[in-house]
Amino acid sequence: MDDQTRLELEAAAFRRLRQHLMEERTDVQNIDMMNLAGFCRNCLSRWYQEAANARGIEMDKEEAREIFYGMPMSEWKAKYQTEAGADKQAAFETAFAQNVGSKE
Repeated sequence: MDDQTRLELEAAAFRRLRQHLMEERTDVQNIDMMNLAGFCRNCLSRWYQEAANARGIEMDKEEAREIFYGMPMSEWKAKYQTEAGADKQAAFETAFAQNVGSKE
């Protein structure tokens, strides 16, 4: 497989993942994704932002999140985010530290 075809297939798979999480599985909470898989929608949007910035494209965290979520983060939270119990929040703190690092 040539590099361009590989790139196009990877991009198509990423777009499909984004669509799946944005439109088809809005019930899946970020905290659950982070606790189980070590990444969430916010991680994906951060990776998108980092890739843009590495190519000289200025993009801040909120812009990247809006691209990934399909709406402002505040709107997403109001529509889809549910309250997480103390056990999930504690597990998240551990998962975040292991997979992302400091919250600073």
